[in-house]
Amino acid sequence: MSDKEKWGFIINPVAGSGFAEEYAGIVQEKIKQHSLSAPVIFTEKKGHATQISKDFLNQGITHIIAVGGDGTFNEAIQPLIDKQNVTFGAIPAGTGNDFIHILGFSDKFTDTEWEIFWQQNTASMDVGKCNDRYFLNGMGLGFDAQVAAENYEEENSKSVKKGGKNKYLWHILKTIMTYQEQKMIIRHNGEESISHTFLNTVANGRRLAGGFYLTPDAIANDNYLNVCRMEKLSRIKRLQKLVRVMKQTHVNDPEVNYFLTKEISFEFDNDVPAHLDGELYFASKFKVSTAPHALRVIFNPKGEHYFKQ
Repeated sequence: MSDKEKWGFIINPVAGSGFAEEYAGIVQEKIKQHSLSAPVIFTEKKGHATQISKDFLNQGITHIIAVGGDGTFNEAIQPLIDKQNVTFGAIPAGTGNDFIHILGFSDKFTDTEWEIFWQQNTASMDVGKCNDRYFLNGMGLGFDAQVAAENYEEENSKSVKKGGKNKYLWHILKTIMTYQEQKMIIRHNGEESISHTFLNTVANGRRLAGGFYLTPDAIANDNYLNVCRMEKLSRIKRLQKLVRVMKQTHVNDPEVNYFLTKEISFEFDNDVPAHLDGELYFASKFKVSTAPHALRVIFNPKGEHYFKQ
């Protein structure tokens, strides 16, 4: 590590149903082992990671590292887009931990992965943009957004015990039986169509919702986003498609519309929930595009990363 490097760490203590707070001690010990004099700031509320990143930038910090889940990473990178003199690092401590697989690391760092992390192998990755907000891994409208909405509501209810990944899977199964498709207008490649879509995912990564490979051949630096769409389906067909997604055999299904794009937009009659890296976002119009090579990240060149080299 050079003298010109300045590191800063953001830790979300409630990520992973509190696992990140326990993991913080390990992270702080690693910081000491590498003789880093680095600020370690714990988030205190939703959106706080974005403000901490801004503060770090103003302090001239060159390596901004977030410890938490996909939502924490999403917040932390918002001010870092197109700042190639700043490196972003992600240490997974969340529930789903989907984004970290883009970088070739596992859900929980092994000793070898810690060593690779500190070697600072970097790459510039594409980032998705939805209206005025960025996403790292993927965004969704329809079924998967409704799952995120119900999970968020329950996770933020003081009367309900947090359930982590198992609770999220419960919401998937419940919503697959109850979700009602809404009419949307889709604009893509100069064409406009009306659809009642069950699932609508636009992704930069392959894995979403804690391990579902909806876009299994996505590349994180090819300047494209991968789109996976399913039109209105019966309950039986929804379950069948879920099984095919789990087996990664859905891409060639005639009832699945799968393609690459640089820009696509969706319009509804009223505000609906979307998720950006699992975080809720409400709007009636969604303009989704790719921001090529917009974020410099630490990745694992020896792992199964999603970069084209």
